[in-house]
Amino acid sequence: MANTSSVRLKYVKLGYTYLVNHFLGLILIPIMAGIAVEILRAGPEEIISLFKSLQLDMIQVMCSTFLIIIILTVYYMSKPRPVYLVDYSMFKPPYIFRVPFATFMEHNKLNLKDDQKAVDFQTRILERSGLGEETCLPPAIHYINPQPTMEAARGEAELVIFSAVDDLLKKTGVKARDIDILIVNCSLFSPTPSLSAMVVNKYKLRSNIKSFNLSGMGCSCSPISVDLARDLLQVHPNSYAMVISTEIITPNYYQGKERAMLLPNCLFRMGCAAILLSNKRKEKKRSKYQLLHVVRTHKGADDKAYKCVYQEEDREGKVGISLQKDLMAIAGEALKSNITTMGPIVLPTSEQLLFLFSLIGRKLFNPKWKPYIPDFKQAFEHFCIHAGGRAVIDELQKSLQLSAEHVEASRMTLHRFGNTSSSSLWYELSYIEAKGRMKKGDRVWQIAFGSGFKCNSAIWKCIRTIKTPANGPWDDCIDRYPVHIPEIVKL
Repeated sequence: MANTSSVRLKYVKLGYTYLVNHFLGLILIPIMAGIAVEILRAGPEEIISLFKSLQLDMIQVMCSTFLIIIILTVYYMSKPRPVYLVDYSMFKPPYIFRVPFATFMEHNKLNLKDDQKAVDFQTRILERSGLGEETCLPPAIHYINPQPTMEAARGEAELVIFSAVDDLLKKTGVKARDIDILIVNCSLFSPTPSLSAMVVNKYKLRSNIKSFNLSGMGCSCSPISVDLARDLLQVHPNSYAMVISTEIITPNYYQGKERAMLLPNCLFRMGCAAILLSNKRKEKKRSKYQLLHVVRTHKGADDKAYKCVYQEEDREGKVGISLQKDLMAIAGEALKSNITTMGPIVLPTSEQLLFLFSLIGRKLFNPKWKPYIPDFKQAFEHFCIHAGGRAVIDELQKSLQLSAEHVEASRMTLHRFGNTSSSSLWYELSYIEAKGRMKKGDRVWQIAFGSGFKCNSAIWKCIRTIKTPANGPWDDCIDRYPVHIPEIVKL
């Protein structure tokens, strides 16, 4: 009986959704049909006499035409330029860089041989992390003890960035000197000259290129970089913009004993993404996606939010990233603010009305009523949730009421590549494409969290059905996925 009731409720909601979302069309179609019938009933003589009765002279017609042209011109000129994602590429770490659980724990025991509690703590974290046996760390971290030199950090940066950019230029056929805008984001490694200058030097980019290097903005910086590129493409017509999102692990691998700082060692791994954006109309035919919206939320005005992900020295003077216990609660508040801003932009009318009725009911009748959570599955076909860790994915799946398939790309990316920081969104998008699930017209929600504290979203629309890529980070393993990830992997 309960099952029958749930099925009926489902069909009632579907009917309501269709009625509200097509309300205007359902009203206009009968009206237009009635007008058409009346016109067909009237003879040609009646139509001609009606037109003559309007008594329009040539001056009025010309003025009206001129006014319409002006209005259309102003509308066209004020309309934002469309931004297309031509293509993107990711760094795929060599097999020799992989860090199986046994290797990671053996190194921990040797590096922290005087502190068994720190070793046991990392073991427990790794068991519950959701990472697999093929995640990778840079060569400097494979040493006992790690050797995080400036030379090694630059070497990692050159390897991951140049590999991704080389592949992107090869796939798109765009010459390096055709790039008009360059944006590189890397949160924790900010050398002089900058990483963006390193790219300019390597590829001999033009001297008048608009170059930007974003640092310290955490794992959510890729949507920020895309937002900056979008703004620049609005004022620079007929241009290409390259966005590079990465995190350099070498100089930021914590070698102390503080538990709050050891956590990132268990989760963060190598990764990089290079994305080519353009506002050239000729690029629309071969582009994969069109950027619809970027929604950014910053909670830095709150002290707890500001310090929940904080780079500092421990009691021994060793620098690390401290993750506070209330991180997930703060992320939840940032998510709430972000979707509150984004909801009216992307949700269908039916969901907005249900949310409004729920809000009014709680205000006027009963404050204890459970708030209505909008169904974002009606706004998006695919979700790319930042693979920051198992807890992050679990929390968003619960908050947004998503199915296991909706978060599959995020969980599998975490398992195969680990937390690759800002580039993780692109590994997830590549997973969806590799599975052959991306169809023309599909909408994608990329959502990421970062230090500060920030929650940022990018909304894309697929322009064409995307065939399974011939090469990419998933090409040699996509047939094995999805895999079952147990709650605890005993080490």
